[in-house]
Amino acid sequence: MENEQESPVRPRTQIQGRVLLLTICAAGIGGTFQFGYNLSIINAPTLHIQEFTNQTWQARTGQPLPDRLVLLVWSLIVSLYPLGGLFGALLAGPLAIMLGRKKSLLMNNIFVVAAAVLFGFSHRAGSFEMIMLGRLLMGVSAGVSMNIQPMYLGESAPKEFRGAVAMTSATFTALGIVMGQVVGLRELLGGPQAWPLLLASCLVPGVLQLASLPLLPESPRYLLIDRGDTEGCLKALQRLRGTEDLASELAELEEERAACQGLRAHRPWELFRDGTLRRQVMSLVVLSSAMELCGNDSMYAYASSVFREAGVPQEKVQYAIIGTGCCELFTAFVSCMIIERVGRRVLLIGGYCLMTCWGSIFTVALGLQSSFPWTPYLAMACIFAFILSFGIGPAGVTGILATELFDQMARPAAYMVFGALMWTMLFLVGLGFPFIMEGLSYFLYVPFLVVCVCGAIYTGFFLPETKGKTFLEISEELHRLNFPRRSQGPTWRGPKVIQSTEL
Repeated sequence: MENEQESPVRPRTQIQGRVLLLTICAAGIGGTFQFGYNLSIINAPTLHIQEFTNQTWQARTGQPLPDRLVLLVWSLIVSLYPLGGLFGALLAGPLAIMLGRKKSLLMNNIFVVAAAVLFGFSHRAGSFEMIMLGRLLMGVSAGVSMNIQPMYLGESAPKEFRGAVAMTSATFTALGIVMGQVVGLRELLGGPQAWPLLLASCLVPGVLQLASLPLLPESPRYLLIDRGDTEGCLKALQRLRGTEDLASELAELEEERAACQGLRAHRPWELFRDGTLRRQVMSLVVLSSAMELCGNDSMYAYASSVFREAGVPQEKVQYAIIGTGCCELFTAFVSCMIIERVGRRVLLIGGYCLMTCWGSIFTVALGLQSSFPWTPYLAMACIFAFILSFGIGPAGVTGILATELFDQMARPAAYMVFGALMWTMLFLVGLGFPFIMEGLSYFLYVPFLVVCVCGAIYTGFFLPETKGKTFLEISEELHRLNFPRRSQGPTWRGPKVIQSTEL
């Protein structure tokens, strides 16, 4: 009899597991995948876009554009992406509260469609300004999705898999980087005639998300705590969890809802003034800054010259660079599999320590590359090892800190702070790296190594482990850390109504 009763349950449970998997894929393909994809596809058509800029200017004025101005226009095209990301990060918080997590991701595709149209018709219209505007819009889209996707997935996943599900954001970022590198090959869309299609191909992930995400549930936590929709929350949980006993999870959600009654959503600047959030804000600022200042993006920038020094033919360098993206993708998958076993702290500390090790060897190899013929190969190996170490810890774990360390009322504002820091640091590193290369020569990685050491030390001494804990349990532990002399739990205040529609 037991087998007869269990047999219909298993297929239904499997179906619900597929709903969570489809939610992850639908959110990721139009979310952080777009970030990684648009970060990498711009490298392939560099020369073609610079030639187009010069030809367009000459057709307008009869005079060629000076090389330094061509370089300036190209720098603007590249740097408008992180600038748009900063705007998107600041927009993400209000959107997540007013529209919800799922609807915000869907509305975000308006920027993608507009950018794809600008890219696709820029060559025919003879306007490099359309490329600049398109990059700005894609940056806004990436800024919104980079914040809302991990928030949406972290709130939709069961606590046993919350870390693994939220870390899929890093997996889709790495997948987007690799796909951008592949599609940008000269044999595909990286040629002199196809580059407008390459830039406009960002429309494909957007269309896939628009077709799939409306069929999937909203964040149950958002529905209950922010909107007070108990029935909608229960339906979303049933779709995401299936036949599992939902009583304990509903009780935990109701408890958090009661704790948040009467509290409105925090504004970003209020996080820095709230003593109950002191350790959370410090951890978010230190570790998100460390992720961008650790030198991983610069390692990608340095890869081409190191590969050429190692004897890789110029026409084959593009394939070697794809290998660097595959390294980060591989470790992102590995991290998703092991994060709920080893915890967040181990991955972060291990990642930063390994990066310090490989970065130090890389610095020595650069200094000795003219003395020994094998040092370029050692430097090339260090690049792969450094990127692998970054992918296994900082790349994924840092992105879920805002989800796990902050409660429902502070989480959107925390992601605004996280996003603003990330995009600002990305912009500053891109701007300053050429000067660091020129000024420090072979020792250019020393500042990045200092950041890696600081990241590992901070994680070891100040970041609590959140593995397998409910959001309320995490809040209580952080309250004890913020107020070590007090024995009571967090003080929750306020009347019944939640005013969470304003930041």
